[in-house]
Amino acid sequence: MKWLFLAIGIVLLVSAASDLLWTTLWVEGGAGPLTSRLMAWTWRVFRRVCRQNSRALALAGPVIFVLTLLVWITLLWGGWTLVFAGGESTVIDTMNRGPISWSDRLYFAGYTMFTLGNGDFVPREGIWQFVTVLATGSGMLVVTLTVSYTLSVLDAVTQKRSFASGVTGLGTHSNALVRTAWDGEGFSGLDLPLDTYVSQLNTLTSNHKAYPVLHYFYSQRAEQSPVVAIAALDEALTIFCFGISKEYRPNNVIVTNARSSVQSYLETLHSAFIHPADEAPPPPDLGPLRESGLPTTTNEAFLAELETLTNRRRTLLGLINSDARQWPSSEIPPEEAENG
Repeated sequence: MKWLFLAIGIVLLVSAASDLLWTTLWVEGGAGPLTSRLMAWTWRVFRRVCRQNSRALALAGPVIFVLTLLVWITLLWGGWTLVFAGGESTVIDTMNRGPISWSDRLYFAGYTMFTLGNGDFVPREGIWQFVTVLATGSGMLVVTLTVSYTLSVLDAVTQKRSFASGVTGLGTHSNALVRTAWDGEGFSGLDLPLDTYVSQLNTLTSNHKAYPVLHYFYSQRAEQSPVVAIAALDEALTIFCFGISKEYRPNNVIVTNARSSVQSYLETLHSAFIHPADEAPPPPDLGPLRESGLPTTTNEAFLAELETLTNRRRTLLGLINSDARQWPSSEIPPEEAENG
């Protein structure tokens, strides 16, 4: 027995299997330790190389996803190769072509995992026959889990872009959202769309917990970016709560529920190694809303309330920065925000 090969092979197999099962089956666990670091490092490389090139950054999500699958397959394939190399005469050449080489072991481990069943190599009788069965089972497990995981991730990507388009359809920044919701007398028409956004955001939060790779699927267009939509929506909710005169504010229950949903989403960011910004973003300007006839509070009272939300707004800005976006300020033209 070659114990070193056997030990390294088992370590690789355990690492790959645990990371695979952690990432694909543990809904609340986020990504596995290998996968989470691979995703974060690859995204940093894309950010450094591509900078603000939105077309190139849009490739990050698919590339990270494919790299994750390749890492799982490579670790399992290499692990089984080393395990079969750890014993004496574990693989038999039925065609008697000479001593078993490393390429033969690699070939045998690969076609055993992916059940090709060519038959030119077979395991030695005894325990190695059962080891071969385990290798075949691990290959089938990888294929099954990765196919279902891929379909789920693609569906979640579509859902998050749908949410973003719905929010930014009412406005690409907080003032625009508030102005659109104002009907001249109040915000009575806000309840239904806000309730829809809450439902979609809760689904998005659950998807991000189950599939952390979603953080890295970048949208070329800012209006299809969930991080921009969430930042604009939360700033609008802040204006509803503290920037509008009390008697004109929308339904407090629905607004509070929406703010809670945003907070739940922000709590998923630690799995993507996203940290709050050093400073809070610039406060929303109530002046344009006041000029449009909306009943706003005083600037002093609004800014005093914003002080209590500094950590929350810093987290939102950190999310925007991590996604290579610009803060959805009313002073930034939509076309500039899209290019960012």
